[in-house]
Amino acid sequence: MSTKGRVLLGILASLCLPAALWAAEGHTAPAAKTAATRPFAPPIKPAADLKPAPAGVTVAQVVQKHIAARGGLQVWQSLQSMAWNGKMDVGFGDSAARSARYVSNESMRSAKQQRAAMIKAQNQQPAEKQIQVPFVLEMKRPDKSRIELEFAGKTAVQVFDGKNGWMKRPYLNRDTWEPFSAEQTKSQVGKWDLEGPLVDYVAKGTKVDLEGIEPVEGKDAYRLKLTLKDGNVQHIWIDTKSLLDVKVEGTPRRMDSKMRTVWVYQRDFRPVQGVMVPFVMETAVEGYADTHKMLLEKVAVNPKLDDARFVKPGA
Repeated sequence: MSTKGRVLLGILASLCLPAALWAAEGHTAPAAKTAATRPFAPPIKPAADLKPAPAGVTVAQVVQKHIAARGGLQVWQSLQSMAWNGKMDVGFGDSAARSARYVSNESMRSAKQQRAAMIKAQNQQPAEKQIQVPFVLEMKRPDKSRIELEFAGKTAVQVFDGKNGWMKRPYLNRDTWEPFSAEQTKSQVGKWDLEGPLVDYVAKGTKVDLEGIEPVEGKDAYRLKLTLKDGNVQHIWIDTKSLLDVKVEGTPRRMDSKMRTVWVYQRDFRPVQGVMVPFVMETAVEGYADTHKMLLEKVAVNPKLDDARFVKPGA
């Protein structure tokens, strides 16, 4: 149900942490040298190219079994709040700065030249691990969220009360609360429903189609196409054995002046007070070799969260 891993890039970009700030400004995100054997964010295949689902298997059955595998309809409907503690990737040290020096060459005026320079910079970087920062994500119905990130010895905070949001970024010397832009607000509305889009999807006005079977990390999965009430389309992959949502299509992001598809791979599901939660979520962007992980260390179900935590302090 809950697919909050898909918000990782959005969190990084809105709080202006290194890797996402670089990407949000339209540049190639810095990548470590890896021996990647497969693309994490391949273009989506036409439904006609997928293996058909077995005869008699319906989308309603798949969704029903999936909800049961994640804890059951009653459990998710009774869920009022959640809190996640963990660490998330935010980039490769000063690799963004090193890459930027190549791009800043005054003789490079075209986007093609800039992209070639970025690739050259990446290839000259030694293999390195991404920097990880601690985070706390709190969610509460209806549509409230609070995110705290520890970065450079300071705490960045982003709050959303369901309609409006504010953020404070002290590591950028912005120690006062700034309101969300109209675009940021629009991206947050409806994002923090705790159960995700498949629970009560009919009541939400969502149409779900079973497009066929497609492998995800070597295992067969049902590919579902969700057409939301507002007309937007999202795909979700449900493992045919575990019935867990192992891959989710995230909100597209503009990178290199092009809208890029975003995928979130969900792994290491563990039971927490009756609900199954993925403790590893890896976000990938179409056309980019580097990915970003969110690693959960502690999950609280139905913690007591005061509404004051989701509004601008002093408001």
